[in-house]
Amino acid sequence: MVVKMICLRKSLTILVLVIGGLVNTACTKIGLFAANVPAHFNDAKIVRDIAYGQSALQKLDIYIPGHIDGDEKAPVLVFFYGGRWSGGSKAQYKFIADVFTKEGYIVVLPDYRQYPDVKFPAFAQDAARALAWVYQNIQGYHGDVENLYLAGHSAGAHLAALIATNQDYLAKHSLSLDIINGFVGLSGPYAFVPDAPDLEDMFGPPERYPLMRASNFVDGTQPPMLLIHGLDDEIVALKNAEKLRDAIRREGGDVRLVTYDGIDHVETVGALMWFWSYKAPVKDDMLVFFRKVRPE
Repeated sequence: MVVKMICLRKSLTILVLVIGGLVNTACTKIGLFAANVPAHFNDAKIVRDIAYGQSALQKLDIYIPGHIDGDEKAPVLVFFYGGRWSGGSKAQYKFIADVFTKEGYIVVLPDYRQYPDVKFPAFAQDAARALAWVYQNIQGYHGDVENLYLAGHSAGAHLAALIATNQDYLAKHSLSLDIINGFVGLSGPYAFVPDAPDLEDMFGPPERYPLMRASNFVDGTQPPMLLIHGLDDEIVALKNAEKLRDAIRREGGDVRLVTYDGIDHVETVGALMWFWSYKAPVKDDMLVFFRKVRPE
């Protein structure tokens, strides 16, 4: 019991969650449990484990605000979690759904296949396939397909950015980038070079590295983007967001980079947890952005 209390205290005050997929400890699990507690009291309707493919990980959960009924439609947010392309699950991110369903959004949390079972570009292909399923089916769950947003953290931001920049992913589903009204990336590695054996195996050989960089596909047709990064991030360098921002600006696109002083890699998404919301105005910045790019 003492050990559990120490872990809980540590989780709530030092490092609740290592979403970058670096560790997996009892303290982390307790922190995740704490982050998701409010979701258990949310009146959102939940439809779990909808298959968008044949794999066990090609499934998604849909969270629908409790007040929506009849013919009412709500904006849709599809959120991809991080985990170094090799860990994490949608079940750990109920706090994302809790935050945004309370703001009137339908929230979709997809799982996707992970390394070492698959390698790049399978992760991004799954992200595109999940988004295509949402676009083609979410109206049956009160979703407004004309009001669709994409977001992600860390590896999830990387995947979401790829399908928001490289038109080939959605084109395979007879869709275009026009279906995305806006993209929000939290601490995304949009333009990095693999520098660890597992990453080299995951994304290699080296001649394929350009295919993994979202900044390489910017051509001016991309949806508006909000890039959020912590200035104390020691896992994903700020230059990733800067390179994507600069590429979009060169093509005349709509992009804003927001940085938070004293915030690290985990805390950008951690600020969406109830006990870390004071750290940075991530939720407010995302909502302002969504309202700005919302179609008339």
